[in-house]
Amino acid sequence: MDFKEIQELIKLVSKSGLTEFKYANGDTRIVIRTTDGGNVVHQIVQPAVPQMVASAPVAAPVNNPAPASAAAPAVTEAARPEAAADKSSNLIPITSPIVGTFYRSTSPEKPPYVKVGDTVDKGTVVCIIEAMKLFNEIESEIKGKIVKVLVEDATPVEYGQPLFLVEP
Repeated sequence: MDFKEIQELIKLVSKSGLTEFKYANGDTRIVIRTTDGGNVVHQIVQPAVPQMVASAPVAAPVNNPAPASAAAPAVTEAARPEAAADKSSNLIPITSPIVGTFYRSTSPEKPPYVKVGDTVDKGTVVCIIEAMKLFNEIESEIKGKIVKVLVEDATPVEYGQPLFLVEP
């Protein structure tokens, strides 16, 4: 099953009203679950092929299913606010207010909204998060200097996940 077919499958399941759909064929296993809000949480297991992700969080492994509310991409230790506070107590994270896909600029050809070393004011747009085909501008809630970008461009993010570290 290729990426385009998987995307179509996800669209069909989300429109159908099903709460869970499972597919297995040889080593390939796909589980698609929808939450109460209609958001699709899915998982694809293909041992011979790298894992493919459409624009939704990846759930836990098939042999250990987790509830949809617990399905989330792993946050690295360096990206956790507690770890950032341990390394330097004066750094404040700018966190994601929604679940979606993180983008540093409006398009790949355009420069990022902010980069390490830039000074931001309260209300400065720092990135875009795409959620349900809507592009949401994320503004800084603090004034300071961007010290670190914690998320790669075009990757999924969770609610409350730190995106940037700012030195006030």
